[in-house]
Amino acid sequence: MTDETTPVAVEVNCSTGETTTRPLTAEEIAAQQAAAAAAAEEQAAREAEAAAVAAAKESANAKLKALGLSDAEIAALSK
Repeated sequence: MTDETTPVAVEVNCSTGETTTRPLTAEEIAAQQAAAAAAAEEQAAREAEAAAVAAAKESANAKLKALGLSDAEIAALSK
């Protein structure tokens, strides 16, 4: 049996239904950590892009407002 902090792999034989639990190897743990880091970087990039788009939209709306367009006119342009 492994201790509670050791990540484990659960392998299921689909033909027999037999389940085997084993500790992950160092390579599997490293691959899992690398995948988690890559996913976190991708999420941060998506969030940064969404923030940039929101800021650009807010800036554009402010510029249109400065030109004298009403909120209704600005909303009509964005549809």
